[in-house]
Amino acid sequence: MTRTVFCRKYQQELEGLARPPYPGPKGMDIYEHVSKKAWEEWTAHQTMLINEKHLSMMDPSTREFLQKEMEKFMSGEDYAKAEGYVPPSDDQT
Repeated sequence: MTRTVFCRKYQQELEGLARPPYPGPKGMDIYEHVSKKAWEEWTAHQTMLINEKHLSMMDPSTREFLQKEMEKFMSGEDYAKAEGYVPPSDDQT
């Protein structure tokens, strides 16, 4: 049976992650309150931010920035986006 959580982002019961994505309390919070769907969307968005903004994961300020943006993303607040990115439309021909 699939594990479900009440997702912080989508405010509904959805499939949960198989395991915490980080060690410690932060990882457990995500595991218990963020759906697999929301986490996958965040990781794709995070990758786009890193690439488009040329961020270095070696820089502690980058990690802090991404942590804050993840919190905003998961709570439905306005979060950083990649400048000029236009999501693909559903009716591509």
